Amino acid sequence: MQTNDGIVLLAKKPGVTSFSSLNNVKKSLHTTKVGHTGTLDSFAQGLLVVCTGRMTKLVSHITEFDKSYSAVIKFGAETDTLEFTGQVVKDAPLPTLQALKAALTQFTGELLQAPPAYSAIHVDGQRASDLARKGIQVAIPKRKITVFSADLAEYQLEKDSDRVVFARVDFTVSKGTYIRCLARDIAKSCGSAGHLVGLLRTKVGNFKLSDAAGLSLLEDFSIASAKKNAEDFLIKQTVEAEKEVETNAKVRKPYVPTEEDLLIQTEIQEKIQNFSEETSILCGFENIHLKSEERLADFKNGKKLFYSDFEENINPACAKPLAVFYKELFCGLLEIGANKKLYYKFVIA
Repeated sequence: MQTNDGIVLLAKKPGVTSFSSLNNVKKSLHTTKVGHTGTLDSFAQGLLVVCTGRMTKLVSHITEFDKSYSAVIKFGAETDTLEFTGQVVKDAPLPTLQALKAALTQFTGELLQAPPAYSAIHVDGQRASDLARKGIQVAIPKRKITVFSADLAEYQLEKDSDRVVFARVDFTVSKGTYIRCLARDIAKSCGSAGHLVGLLRTKVGNFKLSDAAGLSLLEDFSIASAKKNAEDFLIKQTVEAEKEVETNAKVRKPYVPTEEDLLIQTEIQEKIQNFSEETSILCGFENIHLKSEERLADFKNGKKLFYSDFEENINPACAKPLAVFYKELFCGLLEIGANKKLYYKFVIA
């Protein structure tokens, strides 16, 4: 595997965009060919799974993986964006702890979720978020999601009361699930209103935040740290807006890496990983193995391949893409044509 062909696990800090977080990957691996498998909002933090070089061909498959999050919900108010940067559109009483626990039990399994107005979903060729900022209300169809688990990890009560002000809930969900919508719906279910003040992504498929470059730069995630990050985020937004008004333009500054950047870039080089057989199975591929170095050379050079070149007995009726490995090295993908012959999809090795 070339040094810039791989999968990078990156710990995104709160307060920066997913796009800008990729700069360290580009600088570290000297490539502009990078693709993330699911963004995080600027205020959110945690795991970004980034494919680099020729591995970007796998982005669409990894995007489909289930994901795990820890989310801090503030009760008593709902905002238009369903997170703390938005405008309050609804006030409601705080829920009791008993009501919150009961509501969480209703939010596992298959659900129909109404996506947020402020989202990247396209409606009539335009992003829903762009329409929402213009004050245009659109009907976004509900979508089927699966919540595999919703566990109360931490809560903060109102003083001298059993009413919940903040709660940290750990979720494992299917692709396409909006955690801020879960916050909205859970709050509504327990007779309140709510929005997100913090979000940490901890897992994508078999990829874990604990293995990510830059993890040491993230604080322990809690209600207290989420509240502090939210306050800092709003202050930073205000300062940047004032600076932009003063200059009336965004001035591009020359790139000067910080100590944190250099640490992350070093860890990226150390931790970049190949595409594993476990990940391949999650992608829905059938794993097969080349018999010898000679067959590996044939594969690299795009030569015609036969079923007998592989260790496994390949089923000619297999409809799955065939993930080709030589020992533990991922080499690329094949597919079986209608004539039962093997055809190349792409080559990595």
